[in-house]
Amino acid sequence: MRKHLLPIALTCLLPVVSMAQQQDSLVLRQMADEVLRNSTAYENLRTLTKTVGGRLAGSPQMAKAEQWGVKALKAAGADTVYLQECMVPHWVRGEKEEARIVSKLRDFVPPLNILALGNSVGTGKAGLTAPVLEVASFEDLEAKKDQVKGKIVFYNYHFKPEFVKTFLSYRDAVIYRGQGASRAAKYGAVAIILRSMTHGAYNFPHTGGMSYDSAYPKIPAVAIGLQDADRLSSRLKKDNSAQVYLRTNCQMLKDTIGHNVIGEIRGSKYPDQFITVGGHLDSWDVNEGAHDDGAGCVQSIEALRTFKAMGLKPARTIRVVLFANEENGTRGGRKYAQLAKQRNEQHVFALESDAGGFAPRGFTSTMPADKKAKLLSWKPLLEPYGFYDLDGEGGGADIGHLHQALGTPMAELYPDTQRYFDVHHAANDVFEAVNKRELELGAMGMAGLIYLVDLYF
Repeated sequence: MRKHLLPIALTCLLPVVSMAQQQDSLVLRQMADEVLRNSTAYENLRTLTKTVGGRLAGSPQMAKAEQWGVKALKAAGADTVYLQECMVPHWVRGEKEEARIVSKLRDFVPPLNILALGNSVGTGKAGLTAPVLEVASFEDLEAKKDQVKGKIVFYNYHFKPEFVKTFLSYRDAVIYRGQGASRAAKYGAVAIILRSMTHGAYNFPHTGGMSYDSAYPKIPAVAIGLQDADRLSSRLKKDNSAQVYLRTNCQMLKDTIGHNVIGEIRGSKYPDQFITVGGHLDSWDVNEGAHDDGAGCVQSIEALRTFKAMGLKPARTIRVVLFANEENGTRGGRKYAQLAKQRNEQHVFALESDAGGFAPRGFTSTMPADKKAKLLSWKPLLEPYGFYDLDGEGGGADIGHLHQALGTPMAELYPDTQRYFDVHHAANDVFEAVNKRELELGAMGMAGLIYLVDLYF
């Protein structure tokens, strides 16, 4: 008789699964099937990267990318597609950049692999030649401030390898890119060279946005590849005569008109309540912007397409936003938040993908405790698709403005980070670096999270 009671006893130990949970699990399974079988994300990314390429704010490619976005959203089945105008900065890189070591020694020294930092001023066509002062940190700069005048300051600050979550390495180092030029100019530096922010075992320099403190002169700023950074450091230690010749011709032009590209599925019950999902459409000019952030754009479009393909009718309006000018200004995100506040819009939730198209691991989020608890309760539904890490705090740069303006709960797709800074802001951020299946799993998880938020937030 005991053998008949055993299955009953085991059944009693199993967690109780509600009918709603069973239904949600079934919908997410159907979403996964739809995305993994029929996704257009990878081909959309191919078109964006290979027919538009690098699309820095203010460039002709920016306008071409906006046209691509309108077409892709319409093809995905958006009920409404429109452009939201905003003014964007117009920085141009100019002619080929050049850097080389100048020495009294007669040995051959290959050119240094550099990229001007975004928003930097140029050296002018003649370039400049100056001695180089290597510093390991801002503290080291302060200690050597009396030696800075007339020199190029070389920030040889290493991307910390001990952080398993590599965005912590970036957060630690990015201040040198943002503030390094003005801090050096304060003491009379004529330019800066910045060790690229990457763990990558290669020599690609990584660009990125920087800014100037108006209290000090604007000086040229460039990033240097890791191998060349090590070579320059070694040379400076053994060659007292070593200088660097640096030439860049970048410049900031007048602001120009750009656009957020927006597509919507109108809510069936609460059309005036909004769930925003998006990525940024701009990229740096030296690459195809495949991971940063073409992936986030096509994943957001794919989430919309999945709802349409499955015949799902969300209660709230789902609004896909391809943001303008995240890379060197976040003007698109600022404009979106500004208009939402002016119009007194009700924004229930915002989701962003701007950490690459790698295998998904979860979502970071910033929201009230009750909503965070609800999100964490969905872990059993999301975990079968690779989304197990839901605890972290965070949210994207663009939707961060919406969160700040309206207090909107926000989240960001959190993919595996180990390879992201191999390609971040570098020439190798190209379509071929994106894995189709990893990209699609991220899109599926985003669609699933939006589905759950629409039901339960």
